[in-house]
Amino acid sequence: MTAGTAQKISNAFLSCTAGAASFVFSLVALLFLTELDQKIVAALVAGVFCLLVSYVAAERPNSENARALAALSDRLLAVEDGDLVSPAPASVQRNMPKLAAAVDSLFAEVRASIENAHALGMYDPVTSLPNRLHFRSEADKLLGETNRDSKSAMLFVDLDRFKMVNDSLGHARGDQLLIMVANRLRVVVNSEFAGNARNRPLLARLAGDEFTIFFPEVESVEEIGRLARRIVLAISEPFELSSHSVDIGASIGIAISPDHGTSIEALMRAADIAMYRAKSSGGGQHCLFDAELQAEHQQKIDTEKALTEAVQKDEFVLVFQPQMSLVTGEIAGAEALLRWNHPREGLRLPATFIPVAERTGLISEIGEWVVSEVAATLGAWHRDGFDGRLAFNISPRQVERPDFFAKLRAAFADAGVPLSLIELEFTESAAMEVGAAVLDEIAALRDDGARIAIDDFGTGYSNLARLRSMPLDRVKLDPSLIADIESSEKARVIVQAVIQLIKGVGCEIVAEAVETVAQADILRAMGCDTVQGFVFAHPMFEDEFTAWTNAGRGRDAKSVA
Repeated sequence: MTAGTAQKISNAFLSCTAGAASFVFSLVALLFLTELDQKIVAALVAGVFCLLVSYVAAERPNSENARALAALSDRLLAVEDGDLVSPAPASVQRNMPKLAAAVDSLFAEVRASIENAHALGMYDPVTSLPNRLHFRSEADKLLGETNRDSKSAMLFVDLDRFKMVNDSLGHARGDQLLIMVANRLRVVVNSEFAGNARNRPLLARLAGDEFTIFFPEVESVEEIGRLARRIVLAISEPFELSSHSVDIGASIGIAISPDHGTSIEALMRAADIAMYRAKSSGGGQHCLFDAELQAEHQQKIDTEKALTEAVQKDEFVLVFQPQMSLVTGEIAGAEALLRWNHPREGLRLPATFIPVAERTGLISEIGEWVVSEVAATLGAWHRDGFDGRLAFNISPRQVERPDFFAKLRAAFADAGVPLSLIELEFTESAAMEVGAAVLDEIAALRDDGARIAIDDFGTGYSNLARLRSMPLDRVKLDPSLIADIESSEKARVIVQAVIQLIKGVGCEIVAEAVETVAQADILRAMGCDTVQGFVFAHPMFEDEFTAWTNAGRGRDAKSVA
């Protein structure tokens, strides 16, 4: 803006009547207080200045021009009431046609910009499907218009193995795959309801790889189940993606109104719960919400709430189960097992609450408590002359924390416990997935005396390359491997092969959940080093464990031998 133009604008403000000045300041304030796009604001402000310049340019404004400008000011102020449609006043069109055309053009651009912004806010930019906001609004409307005696259905569709595509091919290819998935979903639902506009389903992409489909009216649960199967089959067909043949699947949860809810929010929640059941059952299938799922979900919610309180109220305890050497018949150490002393339900086993703790992140706090308690316990035992090794589990969520290893070292150092008295147990899946930095930390602990074990071997990835390269001392066989070794020749062959494999990489073998003398004898003959289970001793509280060990280490082992 030149100095001359600035002076003209300044003079225009000074020459305006009080009413005109009020109009200008009100309009500028309106523009900057509303949530309009900056380009729209700039365009309207430009229009204001255009009006002022026109006012200044009229060397001798006559009364009709003044009335036209006053009418235009009223028109512009109508924006505050949402009027973006009315044309410039007739007096302005008659006396100042160029200005009238400019004002009409300006408002046309504003309307177009607002419509574009509205569309962007209501549709997913990748698939062009309605987004979560639009879906909720339209589905609420459709549900409200549905006959009370009819059924509606909500499908929650979550893609299986989509993350692998994003990780391996990149997010751009992932977006292309989402577009293809959306197109297949359109084909299935539209072909099913072709010619039935009133009951046409509402398809949307919520976020990530999650899609929803709402059916305002369905004939029966069987009908919607058949459609869900069609969707599963459609998504299971390979996708051709930039010379790659990509195989994914879909897990679908189904909720029916009014059986599972009378609001869109309730139906979406129920369908989501059912979808997770389908996914946890292996994926590539659909699941109908029912009372059992509702009870299970409510139990998870209750457990999550109670777990939060349990951490604060220190409701956890450790029990200890001996590990016996099949070679020497002596106590080789023990495993510290976590129990939750629930105020109403009594002692709860880890399987009833650890998955919830893992999902919510509470496992990190619980894991810190375990480390602290093990350190204190071992410190007391060490001072009393018992130098048996104590094993305890480490959660994958714990090792993700950058300060985990430093805190673990500090806890045992403060308790006066040498690292040679501890054994860290990692689940098989966690051990196979940890990064190089975590492996270095584990190796450093092992170099300083700690033992490293893989727990529940035989149920996860069984990555043999990682088994060979990981700093490792012992491998614990999953109970499912040895459950049938007394009665099944195939089970014995598998266990023998696994034991030879583990021996081949230089690790000791521990079999847990050994319940009979016959199982222990078979495992000894196969070359298993250590066993843990009810055949020797149940998990015990600390005072019971110390009394048991003091009464005669190895007594139970010798009786089994």
